[in-house]
Amino acid sequence: MWTLALRDELGSRLKSGAGSLVETDLQTVQDLTFVVQALLQQTQAKFQTMSDQIITRIDDMSSHIDLQKNITDLMIQAGVEEIERESKYQL
Repeated sequence: MWTLALRDELGSRLKSGAGSLVETDLQTVQDLTFVVQALLQQTQAKFQTMSDQIITRIDDMSSHIDLQKNITDLMIQAGVEEIERESKYQL
């Protein structure tokens, strides 16, 4: 959105002949630098957000794996797994 406004502004400056060509070129370079910096900041923010989401999901999966392992260990300690095996063979 704002890049279109910037493009229009630059176009009107060039058409109006305001200031010398050097001043217009300098302002154009500064405007372009501003646009590039803003785009890089937006891109960095998006990558940071995605990175944070990925790390959160990995942590969640790790917690689920640990929980499943703990449940399995408790079932083995309680002998539930052996009872389940015996009932399968009786069927």
